[in-house]
Amino acid sequence: MLRIAMAAMVLILSGPGARADSLPEADVYFIGERHDNPHHHETQARLIAQIAPSAVVFEMIPDGEVHVLDTPGAGEDLAQRLDWWGRAAEDVTFWQPVFEAAQGLALHGALIDRPAARAAMEAGVAVSFGEQAEKWGLSEPLEEAEQAAREAAQQEAHCNAMPAEMLPVLVSLQRMRDAALARAILRAYEQEGGPVAVITGNGHARKDWGAPAVLRRGAPELSVISIGLGEAGAVPKGVFDRVLTDAPSPERGDPCDAFGKD
Repeated sequence: MLRIAMAAMVLILSGPGARADSLPEADVYFIGERHDNPHHHETQARLIAQIAPSAVVFEMIPDGEVHVLDTPGAGEDLAQRLDWWGRAAEDVTFWQPVFEAAQGLALHGALIDRPAARAAMEAGVAVSFGEQAEKWGLSEPLEEAEQAAREAAQQEAHCNAMPAEMLPVLVSLQRMRDAALARAILRAYEQEGGPVAVITGNGHARKDWGAPAVLRRGAPELSVISIGLGEAGAVPKGVFDRVLTDAPSPERGDPCDAFGKD
């Protein structure tokens, strides 16, 4: 099935074997995901093969690190080699198809890990990010309406369990992570050439206020395509150039259990 969602101005493809066919040429391709959906990682692998990038930027590898996987492997060994999410983690195996597709390419990291996030909470994101904070928009407040919308999204994502005073902090950290992605993308493009593929969550891949918007501010010369990955026909929130919705949803527990919510 193929349909156009006019409000979001994206091309939505669903059904067996749906692909982001006829992608326009671009310098940067964001490919979103839900981290725990293995079907999304299989789709990302297919898209990397289609795009044939010069480099891949990962949200999950520490900021500034670069790896080339000649023998990707799997499991804890690979997680330790990449310092995946800043620790060894079994969930690295979800991304195995992506590593296979990206074998031999430069893998650039953009992760703001927990210690860096804590430091940013204390010092402020602009100070913590350093001299490029202004370039990537971290020195300026958001417009009031966008700030409110982002805080509401953070509250919803945290099962309405966050104290109100924490919401601006969470928004600031999200902006810092988007800026780190944009910075890593530009670095990868300058070092490896284009195109660059970006593996990240749908929230960072959305064009209206995610990393593509930050990249547009700091490196307007780079053209961008953003692909969101939904589940069971559901469209991820935000604006994308393409959305694939055919992936089934994995079984999940109630995420609100962690917050003591019913």
